[in-house]
Amino acid sequence: MARSSATSASWTSASGKRSKRRSVLAVWTWSSEIVDQYVTEVRPLLAVAGNPALWPSERSARVGLQRLNSRFGAYRNELGLDEGLDFHSLRRSYVTHLIEDGWDPRFVQEQVGHEHASTTSIYTCVSSDFRVRTLRRALDQTMNAALGMKGANAR
Repeated sequence: MARSSATSASWTSASGKRSKRRSVLAVWTWSSEIVDQYVTEVRPLLAVAGNPALWPSERSARVGLQRLNSRFGAYRNELGLDEGLDFHSLRRSYVTHLIEDGWDPRFVQEQVGHEHASTTSIYTCVSSDFRVRTLRRALDQTMNAALGMKGANAR
């Protein structure tokens, strides 16, 4: 697993639900360096008195979801990527990569702020290679146990 760091934030959802503290694991070693550089070098240039938002907007307190979606869509189209790819795909990808990299499912659930594991499972779209490796490991462990090879290493 990669070295990690985390950043967290809390907010109130559009549905008016209670604010949740959420973290984002920086799974790549360079992630925290990039965010730190943005916070120290770029964010001060965007300073608006009393605005604590990490990603402020010139028209409101923070960049809104609609703006993020429109920019993401423009970049996606310019790059010729599938129109099914949306901004929320990044969240699903994040969950999937954490699971495939071996992070504990409960930890992943907490990272994305889901109350129920079943919600997190909806976000997880593991590859067929991952499914085969997981099944192979389970079958090897079962066979080793059945053959009395408890000390043998499973793949």
